[in-house]
Amino acid sequence: MRMVDIIERKRDGVTLSDAEIRFFVEGYTKGEIPDYQASSFAMATLFRGMNKEEIATLTDAMMHSGDVIDLSSIKGVKVDKHSTGGVGDKTSLALGPLVAACGAKVAKMSGRGLGHTGGTLDKMESIPGMKIEVNEEDFIKQVNEIGIAIIGQTKKLVPADKKLYALRDVTGTVESIPLIASSIMSKKLASGSDAILLDVKFGRGAFMKTLDSAKELAETMVEIGDSLKRDTRAIITDMNQPLGLAVGNALEVKEAIDTLNGHGPKDFVELVRNAGSIMLQQAGIAKDMEDGYRLIDNAIADRSGLEKLKALVKAQGGDESYITNPEQFPVAKNIVEIKSDVAGYVERIDSLEIGLSAMRLGAGRETMADKIDMSAGILLKKKVGDKVEVGEVLALAHTNHESFAKELEDIRHAFNISPAEIKVDPIVHAYIKK
Repeated sequence: MRMVDIIERKRDGVTLSDAEIRFFVEGYTKGEIPDYQASSFAMATLFRGMNKEEIATLTDAMMHSGDVIDLSSIKGVKVDKHSTGGVGDKTSLALGPLVAACGAKVAKMSGRGLGHTGGTLDKMESIPGMKIEVNEEDFIKQVNEIGIAIIGQTKKLVPADKKLYALRDVTGTVESIPLIASSIMSKKLASGSDAILLDVKFGRGAFMKTLDSAKELAETMVEIGDSLKRDTRAIITDMNQPLGLAVGNALEVKEAIDTLNGHGPKDFVELVRNAGSIMLQQAGIAKDMEDGYRLIDNAIADRSGLEKLKALVKAQGGDESYITNPEQFPVAKNIVEIKSDVAGYVERIDSLEIGLSAMRLGAGRETMADKIDMSAGILLKKKVGDKVEVGEVLALAHTNHESFAKELEDIRHAFNISPAEIKVDPIVHAYIKK
């Protein structure tokens, strides 16, 4: 078998065999297939696509290119959630503890943030002492004992994806639905959970810009999970404005704590309730959406979700007093108001611009070597649909930088104010399951 023949067959729109796809994944992972042939294959896939059988085989081959975590010794159904990334997305920090408080087992491996989207691990590390590197034995023990663990991915998990992901980023092949879907699902499946909920975001601040493209990606990933015998479901959620009010690591952790105390922003609470209800159904704990809502609401009302977050932090070496007293989190020395110069209603908040501005204020990294300022970020004071008067505060910029005039102007321009009242859409646009 020759790689050039496989490239030509995909280029010509021929369906690849199971053996051909596995030959590519194995050879590329081992370094036997060079980058120039892999990039040619990726470009052919971008243009010609793959059918669901090809995508399932590609995912399975990538999944088995390294470690596959065995969570069978964890009692009960193991549930996991994956977001395709967005601005202000601190969902795991509230959702995971709430679902675990309701009796589900949450065994989650997360990643770091790069660019305008923040990573769950970075946010967790704003809590002093938090360990995100946990070995497999301790990971399993922790989930068995307290029902939840959120850790960094093992370096041996899906090495094929690490190589292919880096290649796609520099060869103009990032947008291929089969390659995106297999990348996400290979990591989720290798992580060992029985059930996976995918939060596929669309809009200005998301990877998928349109509702239709987000649906296509979600449906593809649900099909992959189903073909590999995992209960996989997806929600399509709006990222045409930041999620919640807080953007930035410590700010977002504090917002997750506020939510577990019953004071979360409306859109964030709506997302957590919907995602939580679905995960509880996947775990066999809730019988339908309404039952799931009730259980999640109860876990907020009785603070059992908050107690579960404290248990998670303590188990992973963090200072749990920060959950009880979040005012201990570091505060930036410069907190600057951005005010509206017109009256009206907030029509749009450019999530991408807010995310990039937060990154430039110190809350994110442009390269993996950059150091994050945990106190930096942006706190929104207005959301889409809100009425605004001249001189009212739209947002607060938090930074330790000495020079930030451009960022303030960019944040101001991220808000589009309309003279007419604005209809606010629900955050969850679709629910996809087999």
